[in-house]
Amino acid sequence: MRWADEIVDTFHSRDKAALLAQFERNTYAAITEGFSLNPVLHAFQWVVNEYQIDHEFIDAFLRSMEMDLEDRSYRQELYEQYIYGSAEVVGLMCLRVFCQGQPVLFDQLKAPARRLGAAFQKVNFLRDIRADYEERGRVYFPGLRYEQFDDAAKRTVEADIRADFEAAFVGIQQLPRAARLGVYLAYIYYLKLFHKLRKAPANQVLTERVRLPDNTKLLLLLGSWLRYRLRAV
Repeated sequence: MRWADEIVDTFHSRDKAALLAQFERNTYAAITEGFSLNPVLHAFQWVVNEYQIDHEFIDAFLRSMEMDLEDRSYRQELYEQYIYGSAEVVGLMCLRVFCQGQPVLFDQLKAPARRLGAAFQKVNFLRDIRADYEERGRVYFPGLRYEQFDDAAKRTVEADIRADFEAAFVGIQQLPRAARLGVYLAYIYYLKLFHKLRKAPANQVLTERVRLPDNTKLLLLLGSWLRYRLRAV
């Protein structure tokens, strides 16, 4: 996922569309052949084949990466399509691994898995709103003009993200225990980042990239581990 994202975001001196098309061909060749000399694609094909990852998820992801080849402002339909392909299907792929041999549980947790992926992606959009606009010509939030981003617009975005986090947590509590700590830690990290973004006024979000210091990350790790050990999550 990271590699495909880098193609569309950073290889400015190259033909990104051609590179992404080649990456897609190489990906599916690796899956079909069960082998690749590219270590990343070799590892990915193993996971896809071992855990029967739906090819529809992979297709949706690659279509979202294609959307990033163009400078655009997103309307609601395209926004939902992009969120699904760039983030929600990643949650669904992970869920396939977590729920191996438990198809009923996978079906039960599909909706919260998608909401968790969406929450993470939307937090990234909010945190990186200036970089996405100035460096890549993108405004992901539908109906939002970058020049008119103010505290009221920010609160609307935050309400949507908060609803995703709340829906996702219900699913985390039902995950197989072996997968729960890692997912919970990611959830807590992004939730903390979201809370920090909420406290920052819109003009601060537009002028600096909000981040969590390393000591805060360590505390989140320790706190998550303790809650997991105490079966509080």
